[in-house]
Amino acid sequence: MEFQAPYPDQVLENVLENVLQFLTSRRDRNAASLVCKSWYRVEALTRSELFIGNCYSVSPKRATARFSRVRAVAIKGRPRFADFNLMPPEWGAHFAPWVAALGSAYPWLEKVYLKRMSVTDEDLKHLAEYFPYFKELVLVCCDGFGTRGLAVIAKKCRQLRVLDLIESEVAESDMDWIGEFPESGITCLESLIFDCVESPINFEALERLVIRSPSLKKLRLNRFVSIGQLYRLMVRAPQLTHLGTGSFSLPEGVAHGDQEPDYESAFAACKSLVCLSGFREITLDYLSAIYAVCANLTSLNLSYANINAEQLKTVIFHCHKLQTFWVLDSICDEGLQAAAATCKDLRELRVFPIDAREDSEGPVSDVGLQAISEGCRKLQSILYFCQHMTNAAVVAMSNNCPDLEVFRLCIMGRHRPDHVTGEPMDEGFGAIVKNCKKLTRLAVSGLLTDQAFSYIGRYGKLVRTLSVAFAGDSDLGLKYVLEGCPRLQKLEIRDSPFGDAALRSGLHHYYNMRFLWMSSCRLSPQGCCEIARALPRLVVEVIRDDGNVIRGDCEEHIDDNFDILYMYRSLERPRDDAPSFVTILH
Repeated sequence: MEFQAPYPDQVLENVLENVLQFLTSRRDRNAASLVCKSWYRVEALTRSELFIGNCYSVSPKRATARFSRVRAVAIKGRPRFADFNLMPPEWGAHFAPWVAALGSAYPWLEKVYLKRMSVTDEDLKHLAEYFPYFKELVLVCCDGFGTRGLAVIAKKCRQLRVLDLIESEVAESDMDWIGEFPESGITCLESLIFDCVESPINFEALERLVIRSPSLKKLRLNRFVSIGQLYRLMVRAPQLTHLGTGSFSLPEGVAHGDQEPDYESAFAACKSLVCLSGFREITLDYLSAIYAVCANLTSLNLSYANINAEQLKTVIFHCHKLQTFWVLDSICDEGLQAAAATCKDLRELRVFPIDAREDSEGPVSDVGLQAISEGCRKLQSILYFCQHMTNAAVVAMSNNCPDLEVFRLCIMGRHRPDHVTGEPMDEGFGAIVKNCKKLTRLAVSGLLTDQAFSYIGRYGKLVRTLSVAFAGDSDLGLKYVLEGCPRLQKLEIRDSPFGDAALRSGLHHYYNMRFLWMSSCRLSPQGCCEIARALPRLVVEVIRDDGNVIRGDCEEHIDDNFDILYMYRSLERPRDDAPSFVTILH
């Protein structure tokens, strides 16, 4: 038989297939797929993880046709501003069409990650039935499902390693979903997070599950788990690395007494614990129990614990290895000063408001921010809610923390200037974009003029996500950003004086962005229609946030009374599941 040499293209594709298997970065893979048709084809064949940044940007059919060997899928739905009740319920982002397509295309699928998606119990049932090797389910900020759907996952997914429910809305029922995990044999469970579930659980079943899960490393409990029950779980699972404590208090009607377990010894026995959260209904007398593990902690989340500066100090002074710290502003500037003095390796800080009203007296200010910048010079990410700020403190942070990649400063009162000088906050934010060369995400607030946006356009060359609230003078401000930030992917704007001229200034860039969200701005129906006509592959949605019907379209007279513009790129025709309060412009 005469030997037939393979075609040169076939040899190249075989080599490429072996090489691309080691390419894990999404951006690198996307770049590789654009080299030529051969690379495009081979990259699709070797991709095992599929990421969909907007569930309406591509159809399930198109995605599964191109990528045939996927084992893990991540899909995002509603835009982030939906978290702040700025989008009416029932807008969309349904998982149902996706799970149907995945079921027929990927019977070997192992992992699903969903964020801001509408997921039903029926969808969860299909997940459990379609994928016999299913191992990981993560639902972040999702809704529409309940404990009945979770029960099906627990019962039928025998190889389940991860079940993480994070900030999701879980409907209550009388279903004992924890009790549906198999009662016999060792489980594969490595992570179980259900701190967002607002209903009691079967603790005895949970305890038996923990006993049968020697590989369990992450466990985050809801507020219906008392500190006494927490003790029983910790004794059974000293191997935990991540722990959410539940309520961290005794049940109602149970008195604090001498016969309680030795909570401190239970924490001390967890030698591998590096991440601690929970404390949802904290009894401060028990706070000393965690001292034993503080020295090893790299992450501490106290964003549900209403503690003051003195109480924080007893904990934070032991946390020298801390890299991630979330906390309520009840600790005041004094608490932040204590953290700055101790946590020299801190990389991420989030300070949340205990009272988010605009007219409240915020207990943290520029003083706390400046202390953090001076003490935590390795900081890479900060989210900081406050009522008062100064340019000087923000400039100091830009100088002291040049490695910042994320800077989100939320001055809650509208149009608040530098509270010392009375000047706009332009120079502070200008310093951040100028001095922090790695900055990719920025949220601005306070009294800002077009000058601040000029700085962002001039220096924010790596900024990918920009959030704007109650800021700017005129259309010129947004024009600076859209013409000056070539990497901008996600732009969120609310209650700012930007109109049609500002919107038109981004025509050259919208196809390169994932989305643009504008609510309560100065847009007209005509301006939105102009964008829709100029960019036919862009989906342009106008939305009424009160849920009422929008009448008309671009061919007639569209209703002037709309609140939100949401634009996103898509490879498909406009979606067919838009509710009546959404009009898609053509």
